[in-house]
Amino acid sequence: MSGSSLARAAVYYVPEPADPLWHAGTTWLGRDPETGATRDRPPGLKEADLTREPAAYGFHATLKPPFRLSSVSTWGSLQEAVATLAAGIAPFALPAFAVADLAGFLALRETSPSPALQALADLSVAALDPFRMPPDAAELQKRRGAGLPRAEEAMLLRWGYPHVFGAWRFHMTLTRRLDSEEHARIAPLAEAHFATALAHPRRVESLALFTQSGPGKSFLLVERFPLLG
Repeated sequence: MSGSSLARAAVYYVPEPADPLWHAGTTWLGRDPETGATRDRPPGLKEADLTREPAAYGFHATLKPPFRLSSVSTWGSLQEAVATLAAGIAPFALPAFAVADLAGFLALRETSPSPALQALADLSVAALDPFRMPPDAAELQKRRGAGLPRAEEAMLLRWGYPHVFGAWRFHMTLTRRLDSEEHARIAPLAEAHFATALAHPRRVESLALFTQSGPGKSFLLVERFPLLG
């Protein structure tokens, strides 16, 4: 992993390599973040810009949002911390997923609440926070966008990201925001593409550490840490 002060790390949930959802997701986005290899996307998904942004982040669901490493931390110590975190958590079953609309973009979302997923996200945010460099003014402004509710503004200032804890929503992003015509065309394509994979039961069995070497670079999955609790 890069030691650049512009590099970022994140901890994500990703399907296990043998899970058909991993193949379906990386094929849909056209990129395998574990190898960096490109993949042939489904027929009918012609516009590369529909998936360019989620492809750069890799097929995932966010647990600990991307952050720059603090000046007193090292990449090695972060890896040790993620390994320790994973070692204390027992694998657990996931609810079924489905293609859903979330604020205008398509994502895979759980079909029923999962307290275990929420607890994992909460724990990941809090346990790894000592490694996070606080966001600078430009980052804060970007996160605020057109404005945040008071509770999310407070979480942005405390945790460096507004959509954590009570504002966290499990999602595996599939597209950029779509207009109505795009949505009507792409949603059935996504449902058909993921149907077989989503029919399989799955569990959370590991935490995935991703890194980004610098602004504009794609995230790479650098290590999976098995849940051993």
